[in-house]
Amino acid sequence: MNLLAAILQTTPDPAVVQHVLAVMLPILFAVIVVGLAIVLIPFWFICKKAGFSPWLTFINLVPMGNLALIYILAFAEWKVTPAPPVYPYAPPVPPPVPPPVPPTI
Repeated sequence: MNLLAAILQTTPDPAVVQHVLAVMLPILFAVIVVGLAIVLIPFWFICKKAGFSPWLTFINLVPMGNLALIYILAFAEWKVTPAPPVYPYAPPVPPPVPPPVPPTI
């Protein structure tokens, strides 16, 4: 307990603080860029496929913008044509009818 009190009472050396910040800031910047890419890239493709401008994705950079974009995508009318139905298999084909046999006398 006394060790903890001694550590908390000492003031850190300013040179050490500057060194720690010089190391941590580039790492923090990289983490922020990767985090933004993880959020922005999927929204870019979703907006593009929904028929909206992909630049609408950058609403996510505004506080609470992610929620706003989700509401825009959820309640807006998407400007895409529906895909034709895909059947898992071809419809059945009737069996071929054998040619009529002429009567024999």
